[in-house]
Amino acid sequence: MTSPALTLPKAELHLHIEGTLEPELAFELAARNGVRLPFGSVEELRAAYRFTDLQSFLDLYYACMDVLRTREDFRDLAAAYLRRAAAEGVRHAELFFDAQAHTARGIPYVEIVAGLREALDDAARQGVTGGLILCFLRDAPVEEAEAVWAEAKQSPGELLGVGLDSAEVGHRVGPFAHIFGEARELGLHAVAHAGEEGGADYVWEALRELGAERIDHGIRSLEDPELVRHLAEEHVPLTVCPFSNVRLRAVDTLADHPCRPCSPRACT
Repeated sequence: MTSPALTLPKAELHLHIEGTLEPELAFELAARNGVRLPFGSVEELRAAYRFTDLQSFLDLYYACMDVLRTREDFRDLAAAYLRRAAAEGVRHAELFFDAQAHTARGIPYVEIVAGLREALDDAARQGVTGGLILCFLRDAPVEEAEAVWAEAKQSPGELLGVGLDSAEVGHRVGPFAHIFGEARELGLHAVAHAGEEGGADYVWEALRELGAERIDHGIRSLEDPELVRHLAEEHVPLTVCPFSNVRLRAVDTLADHPCRPCSPRACT
C-alpha cells in the first residue's frame, strides 16, 4: 500500500541538484566520462554518505561532482531526481545548482543549464513544474561568482532566481551584494542560505544586503526575537531541513531542533 505522505502533492524548495547524485548514477557517469572515483564500489560510496558534519558532506559533494562533464550528464542527473520526486508526490521543484563548481572544471555554463532545463522541460510534460536557482559559493572568491554571473545574466529567463550557499561561518555576504542587486533588477528572485551554522546576524545580512526574499535553513533566527518578528511581519519564509540539520550537526538530535513540530513524535 502506498503511503498517503508519498502521494500528497508537495513542493520541493530546498534541493541541491548535485546533492541528489545516487551512487549508481555516479559510477555510470564516471564510466561514461572516463573519471576515476575515489571509491572502489557503489557500496563503498554509499557508506561514505554517512557524513558527520557540513564539511565532510561538502568534501563528498564536490568529489562526486567530478563525474558531471556534459549536457547529457546534467540532464540525466536532474531527470533521475525528478522521477524520484514525482513518485513521492512532488509537483513543483526549485533546483539549486552550483555552476561555478563546474565552470571551474572547464564545463561551459550554457551546457550545465541546457542539460538541467531539458530535464525540467521533460518533467513539465509529466505534470511536475520547476525552475533553476543559480547559487554562488560564499566560501569562494567573489570573482568566480562574477564570472559565472557575467554569463548567466545574458539569459536570465533560464533562471527563477539567484542564491548563496556552501560553508557559512566566516564568509560574509557583502561581496555578493552587487550581483544580487543586478539579479533583482533583471526580475530574478533572491534567496540565501543563512542561519544554519552562523547565527541570527547572518540572516540579517542576507535580508539587508542581498534583499533575500526567502532564507534557506534559518534555524538560528530564533536566537533573535526581533528577527523572528521581522520574518513574520514581512512574510519571509524559511526552508527548514530538520533531518539535514541533524546529519550535518547543526543540531544534535531532532528533539533539540528549534522547530518544535520536528520532535521525534511529530515526525513519526
